[in-house]
Amino acid sequence: MMKKVLIIVGIILLALIIVIAVKYIDNNTNIGRPTATINDQSFNLYVAKTPKDKEIGLSKYESLPENYGMLFPFDKAAIHSFWMKNMKFPIDIIFIKDRTIVTIHKNVPNPSVQNTSLPIYMPKTPAKLVLEINAGLSEKYNFQEGDTVIIKNLKGL
Repeated sequence: MMKKVLIIVGIILLALIIVIAVKYIDNNTNIGRPTATINDQSFNLYVAKTPKDKEIGLSKYESLPENYGMLFPFDKAAIHSFWMKNMKFPIDIIFIKDRTIVTIHKNVPNPSVQNTSLPIYMPKTPAKLVLEINAGLSEKYNFQEGDTVIIKNLKGL
């Protein structure tokens, strides 16, 4: 009887160790996570998949870790417009087509007063993807129009 209890406790401990290890690996690597890389600088991505996700965007967050961004994938390249409704922090907005940056709006401020007329941000040419990152990172990493963007672990791209 004691031997069975020890075996069961051992199995439970082993399972717990495996669960903890998998969670640690998942939280500390990019295995399976969508990422965007520009000029050797990588960003873990939140992906706005649904129309509702795209409407809310980053406005549901108080801040964004430096190495994170939100990607807005669209079915086709077009002049997709963005605004800063309900945003709590400034961002850079990067418009992408064919793995190339077509427009960057740098240091876009969050609104100081809600429910006022907000500026609209659009690309110079049609874009299929939009990447939002913390304000100032485009300048810090010297991102330019024409730079290549590599998206990984995102189905359909």
